[in-house]
Amino acid sequence: MQIPGDSDGLATSSHQIALPGARMTPNDIEGAVMALPMQADVNQVAAYWTRLAYESIIRFTRDEQAKRGFTQPQFWILRHLSPHDLAPDDGAAMTIPQLQQAMTEYIRPDDDLASEAEVLLGRGWIHADRDGCLRITDAGEAARLQMKQSAPEIRSLIHRDIDDADYVAALRVLHKLIANTTRVPETDAVKLA
Repeated sequence: MQIPGDSDGLATSSHQIALPGARMTPNDIEGAVMALPMQADVNQVAAYWTRLAYESIIRFTRDEQAKRGFTQPQFWILRHLSPHDLAPDDGAAMTIPQLQQAMTEYIRPDDDLASEAEVLLGRGWIHADRDGCLRITDAGEAARLQMKQSAPEIRSLIHRDIDDADYVAALRVLHKLIANTTRVPETDAVKLA
């Protein structure tokens, strides 16, 4: 099977590759990475590999967080309710729809914030008022800080065997790819001409 993004058809794999838009499984990711030649072809499609990296990093991060007894959405809820983190107006209460709106950029389609909030309520980490507005408790703030402490360890596992200079170079390439593919509104394009 030809690997999507392999313009020459040189990288092949017997693994089934997920359809576009489908969540990739660990086997999909492993198969695609194992099929990558040691000397990667510059004609490989970046979007394919950035998707693999995204899916793999998110899966790994969430697996590591689960080992530590929490989920990524639970951490996000606590962060958005904490006056010491992302909460607006020094810890104003938020509803589930407000939390979903605040997390629009990174929440995944299958993340169920209402269910995650129920778990946090059960642990006493958040409190809900009569109107369904949520606030973080002192125990929730302590849990948020404990969850935050796991981030450097998870990051070090993700960055294992990657030189800092290589990582920064990869980020620069990604930033340039984004800049090259971000459309400039026509009104701005006219000003630039």
